[in-house]
Amino acid sequence: MRIYAERKRRLTRQLIADATAIAWSVLWIWVAITVYGVVKALAAPGKKLESAGVSLAADLAEAQSKAQGIPLVGESVGKPFGSAANAAETIAEAGRTQQSAVGDLATVLAVLTAGVPILLALALWIPLRLTWIRAASIAAKLRKYEGGSELLALRALATAPLRRLAELDSNVVAGWRNGDPQAVEDLAALELGRLGLRVTPKR
Repeated sequence: MRIYAERKRRLTRQLIADATAIAWSVLWIWVAITVYGVVKALAAPGKKLESAGVSLAADLAEAQSKAQGIPLVGESVGKPFGSAANAAETIAEAGRTQQSAVGDLATVLAVLTAGVPILLALALWIPLRLTWIRAASIAAKLRKYEGGSELLALRALATAPLRRLAELDSNVVAGWRNGDPQAVEDLAALELGRLGLRVTPKR
């Protein structure tokens, strides 16, 4: 399988494209982490609410326990403290819920922030790379086979830009039609060059 081109110009473009895709992904991951941190900071009031509720509930529960120790009236005196402790625990639970909601929001926003631009970039980059890898791998095999030049020449005639074809000798098409080996080799070289491959693989 051919991953990168053999010719310097095409290879340089591929390396730049790959590096750009990686840098783009890293950039948006960093932005997503920053967004997560900023949104997660909004959970601070919830933490304080939870801490205050837990602390108040503990104090009220302790007061209830002490009040219940009073002879005769302990149960009735301690009951309001118990109710207040339950209310304080409700406040603490509200703080936990707020933290959970903020955490979920931070996660969703971070995933969207990084995921959307990265997926869009990959949707453009990966098909192009895979298309080239498939075409270059097949062409690299064909150049070794007997008769492979004819297939590469035919491919060049079918897909090469007219500008590139015009750069060849004006009789190249007629030569290919007549089976001229030089015309076939010129067209095969054009197709290999278009893919960034050498006519003869480097040993």
